[in-house]
Amino acid sequence: MSRLQANALLLFAGAIWGMAFIAQATAMDDIGPFLFVALRFCVASLVVLPFAIIEARRSKKLENSESSTSLSTRDIGNFCLIGTALFAGMATQQVGLLSTSVTNSGFLTGLYVIFTPLIAIALFREKQHPIIWPSAVIGTTGIFFLSGGDLGALVLGDVLTIISAVFWALQMVMIARFVGETGRPLALSLVQFLVPAVLSSILALALEPIVLSNIVSALPEILYTGILGSGVAFTLQVIGQRYTTAPQAAIFLSSEAPFAALFAFLFLGERLGFIGISGCMMILCAMLLVELVPEWQKRRLARTQIS
Repeated sequence: MSRLQANALLLFAGAIWGMAFIAQATAMDDIGPFLFVALRFCVASLVVLPFAIIEARRSKKLENSESSTSLSTRDIGNFCLIGTALFAGMATQQVGLLSTSVTNSGFLTGLYVIFTPLIAIALFREKQHPIIWPSAVIGTTGIFFLSGGDLGALVLGDVLTIISAVFWALQMVMIARFVGETGRPLALSLVQFLVPAVLSSILALALEPIVLSNIVSALPEILYTGILGSGVAFTLQVIGQRYTTAPQAAIFLSSEAPFAALFAFLFLGERLGFIGISGCMMILCAMLLVELVPEWQKRRLARTQIS
């Protein structure tokens, strides 16, 4: 697969996630956030399961060859860590949607693009481009503007969504680090879906009412987010990240923010004032800077060396 094709898959995933924000928000008219997350990832697990089985059988045929892709206990452990980060990101984002708008959630979630290199520095001491520091400042300023120029106006849902962005960044860093080592993207997808399905089910049983008629009412949203928003989009992310760089993956996946705002405008009638729009643009600008500037300088240096 070419890098262009991989980036196209990631852009498509961003569009799917943008629409998923609508489904996530409207589903909670009928069911609680943890039950929704549990059902969403149960569906996603069922979608990916047959493909993961095919991948496993293919891997078994290669066990005695140099290209073996059998999984170790350590690999499964790493996949579970990714699934735990996915659960934490999805749970905080979903609860956040109880009190924040789809537009705010989309753009604040997009901050994971800025958090990704920061976490890579903190956990793995990976050297990052200095542009991340002014980008972080611009992104923080964007949050200030998105709140209407008053951080005290940020509701609990906004704060939870910012926290979710940290977990999304952690998930992306770990995927970039672990998926290339195993060559088993579908196995990773299955494990990372099963973990939030189990953890969310436990919380839903303990904290939320479970009424069958309400689940049926939310079924379209559950199926969309489970089949497309999780089963398809997260798998596209894992596959796409095998053939492109982490920075390029982040920028194409961050398209979910403007897609979320567009769909919220079209289907929910959400509107932002001038200050709020300015904040969204600053957050988007920060996301673009942190990804495009290093790539631009890298290509410029390559052209200089060639000439």
